[in-house]
Amino acid sequence: MRLLKLELKRVLKTRMTVVLLLLSFGFSFLLAWLPTTFSRIKYTDEEGYEVELKGLESIRYEKEVQRDTAGDVTPEKVRRAFEQYQACLTKYKAETTYDLPEGVYVREILPYSPLLHGVREAYADPHTGIAPSLMEIDPEELDHFYEKCTERNLSLMKQEQKDHEAAQNAGAAMYEKVEKPFRFFPGYGSDPMDYEILLTMLILLFGTVMIAPVFTSDYQTGADDILRCTRYGKTKLAVTKTASALLICGATYFGCICIYLLVSNSLFGWECTETSMQMIYSAMNLPDMSIGELQRFVALGGLLSIIAASALTLFVSSAFKNVAASVSVSLLFCILPVVIYMALPAEIANWIYPVLPAAGGAGLQASILYAAIDFDFWNIGNFALWLPYVMLWACALEIPLFIVLTIRSYLGHNEM
Repeated sequence: MRLLKLELKRVLKTRMTVVLLLLSFGFSFLLAWLPTTFSRIKYTDEEGYEVELKGLESIRYEKEVQRDTAGDVTPEKVRRAFEQYQACLTKYKAETTYDLPEGVYVREILPYSPLLHGVREAYADPHTGIAPSLMEIDPEELDHFYEKCTERNLSLMKQEQKDHEAAQNAGAAMYEKVEKPFRFFPGYGSDPMDYEILLTMLILLFGTVMIAPVFTSDYQTGADDILRCTRYGKTKLAVTKTASALLICGATYFGCICIYLLVSNSLFGWECTETSMQMIYSAMNLPDMSIGELQRFVALGGLLSIIAASALTLFVSSAFKNVAASVSVSLLFCILPVVIYMALPAEIANWIYPVLPAAGGAGLQASILYAAIDFDFWNIGNFALWLPYVMLWACALEIPLFIVLTIRSYLGHNEM
């Protein structure tokens, strides 16, 4: 324990580590606040003056005008909102909301617009996937909105997993468990979730730079030649260095993500965490999760990803004798999931990037968040495994694997 404390103190006292830790916690506050600045609303007040609201004022106004949408999204609520929508467009002889006179959308449609989320998607053609306009749907059909969602999910899974019946059945089983009616509380959007992933990626990069020199710097300066002659200079030192580095990275991410979620949810309103993810993303999303549960799921994926990527970085550090090379190779592994996701066809990329240690937190499209709102599975014979579960299991297995490889590599280096 004393050796661990000394190693933690040694790493935490370096100027680079202090700077990166301060940046990590600073970005936790900054990225939690930034999504609130994207909210903007213009409306005409009772005296005829045009008012423009930005940031938190805009969010508060939106919460106020949409207060009647809060709670369960029942078919009755959806139908009532749908009828108001059609009546409004008919009144102004408009085909879409873009054809409405200025100010009408905010005044007459915004108060109930969230309830229309997913309607076109649910009534899309099961064969082509083409969604009808809201003016083409009969309001009476909205009484069976959730039955149509289930039917659409089945047809969507057949399109997304055309040749894989096991994946179709797995997706349908997951969607069957989704709590219906959905729940919605105004004020929250998808941006805060994207920024949670962005924070994870930044901490992953910062952590990689912090710990990449853990072993390599001693090799490069020759300090390792002295350390290996001491009583605890072999296995115990390797274990201590590995444990301290993983502890620093894991604790930093845990602290930063807690700050992020506390600040973000306080700004947008804690009631928003009860919103069904289907009301923010696609009504066909497979997981039975609220926004709060999705936040924690993404945070878990980020934590496992950062620890797994850190363990890989330590393995690289134990194998290289040059700090610059160690940092460069480690950063390459951090961005590799994004490169593979973008460069290779989906049929190939989906088999590779999810098992890379940094996949859970590096980049938006290759993250566990976007895997959770997608419909991809690993199909192995008659077995189908949802891609986010692949990411979690891969990280859980890679952490002990790379720890063992790191220690063996360090001991092997000592014997050279």
